[in-house]
Amino acid sequence: MVFDRDDVSFIAVLERYGQRLAPACGLLGGFGLNEGALAATVSHDSHNIVVIGRSAEEMALAVNQVIQDGGGLCVVRNGQVQSHLPLPIAGLMSTDTAQSLAEQIDALKAAARECGPLPDEPFIQMAFLSLPVIPALKLTSQGLFDGEKFAFTTLEVTE
Repeated sequence: MVFDRDDVSFIAVLERYGQRLAPACGLLGGFGLNEGALAATVSHDSHNIVVIGRSAEEMALAVNQVIQDGGGLCVVRNGQVQSHLPLPIAGLMSTDTAQSLAEQIDALKAAARECGPLPDEPFIQMAFLSLPVIPALKLTSQGLFDGEKFAFTTLEVTE
């Protein structure tokens, strides 16, 4: 596996169901994040918090906003929350109207686009980065999982 050194972000998965596991952390290549951080509680199948960012400080800010909201999606850039969508029902659903949600999602996606050439649906892409039942490498709250071998694994960094 080879990374473009200019397109590597940090990724972390934080367990949110009281098990008090240490965050699982790794590197993510090819996502297109040039700056800022994105956090979400919509992350299949466990719906833990997934955060991707270029700095630990902005990642922490995004995670803390999602926690404060009782779950949801968040974009941080330049050290500030640019947009967030609270999902207070299990971190997955909202009581807002469809019209209000559509407007909030548009604002969220616009804020995300300011962070770099991300996928068209960055939060949908994020939702599957921790889903261990599909290939290939996935980061879960318990560590790095190889979806092809269906086992936890480690990576060795070489020059």
